[in-house]
Amino acid sequence: MKRILVFTGFIAVLYLTSCTPKKEEKEEASNYTVTNPLKIDTSFNKEYVSQIRSVRNIEIRAQEKGYLQNIYVDEGQAVKAGQLLFRIMPKVYEAELLKAQAEGRAAEIELQNAKTLADKNVVSKNEQLMAQAKLEQAKAEISLAKLHLSFTEIKAPFDGTIDRIPLKLGSLVDEGELMTSLSDNTQMFAYFNVSEPEYLEYQTNIKGRAENKVSLRLANNNLLPYKGNVEVVESEFNSETGNIAFRARFPNPDKLLKNGETGEVQMLVPLRNALVIPQKATYEIQDKTYVFVVDKNNVVRSRNITIASEMPDLYVVGSGITENDKILLEGVQKVKDDEKIKYEYKAPKEIISHLRLKAE
Repeated sequence: MKRILVFTGFIAVLYLTSCTPKKEEKEEASNYTVTNPLKIDTSFNKEYVSQIRSVRNIEIRAQEKGYLQNIYVDEGQAVKAGQLLFRIMPKVYEAELLKAQAEGRAAEIELQNAKTLADKNVVSKNEQLMAQAKLEQAKAEISLAKLHLSFTEIKAPFDGTIDRIPLKLGSLVDEGELMTSLSDNTQMFAYFNVSEPEYLEYQTNIKGRAENKVSLRLANNNLLPYKGNVEVVESEFNSETGNIAFRARFPNPDKLLKNGETGEVQMLVPLRNALVIPQKATYEIQDKTYVFVVDKNNVVRSRNITIASEMPDLYVVGSGITENDKILLEGVQKVKDDEKIKYEYKAPKEIISHLRLKAE
C-alpha cells in the first residue's frame, strides 16, 4: 500500500513539473512590446577613420658623399631651425675650396698683367677680356667649392622633432642617403574620406551642414582635448572608392599626436525628419537588416529595411517602413513570421527617452 502511495505522489510531482514550464512559457510568449518608428530632427557624431600627419614632415638626406664624422642630436630630440645635426668629414671639400681659391688668385694676377699690357698696347683688349673671363670662372669655382663644403654640415630647416637615425658614426654616407626625418608636430593634420552623398550634403546644405569643428578619438578610445577645424576638401574623388578626402587641423600643444598615428574624426551631422528606430528592434540575416512589423490582426511579418545612419542605440531608417508601421520592440529573437501575438504598445518617445538596450 505504501509503495502505491509513493508511486502516485511521484506521478503527481512529474505532472506538476511538466505542466508549469509550459504555462510559464505560454505566458512569456505573449509578453511582447510594440512601438512605432519616430520622425525627429536630430544630429549625431559621424565617425571617420583618419590618418594623422604632421603639418611639416620631411626626410633629411645627405647632399654630399663622405664619412659621417659627427652626430649632434639624438632620436626623439626637439631641435631648432638652423641647429647643426650632422657633419660629414669635410677634408676633401676643404681641399677643393683651397684649390679653387688658389686658382682664383692666379686668375686675378693674370688679369692684372693682361690689363697692364693692354694699356701699353702690348697685347690686344681681347687678351684682357679673356683674363677677365678666367677670373670670373675661378670665382664661380670658389662659390661652388664653398657650397659643397657647406653641405657637409647638415642643419635643421625648421623647428621640430628628430626621428630615427639609421646611420652610426663612421658610416660611409652616399649622396642622397637618408640621415633622419624631421617633424613639426605643433599642429597636426587629420585626413579622412567622405562618401559622395555626404560630401554633397556637406557642401550644398549651407544652413544644416555639419560643423567645421570636429573632434578626434584616439586609438586608446579617448578624445583629444582640443577641437579641430575642417579646412580643406581635396579636388578629386577616388575613382576606386568613390570617396573624397577631407583635411582637419588640430592643435597639438602637448605633443601627444605624432606623425603616422591613426584615429577617428567625429563630425556632428544634422538630420532633418529622420525616421529612427531602436537598434534592439532589428535583427540581421546575411548582412541585411530586418524588423518585425505587426499588422492589424496582430500577426508579425519580417520586413527588410535599409539603414541610412547609426546613432547610439538608434538606427536612422532609409527605407522599408514608415512612421505609421507598428514594429516589434522586445522579443525579436523569439517570434516567427506569421505568428499571432499579444503585445503591449509603448509610445516611441517613451522608448527613445531611456535607451541603452540590446536586442532580446
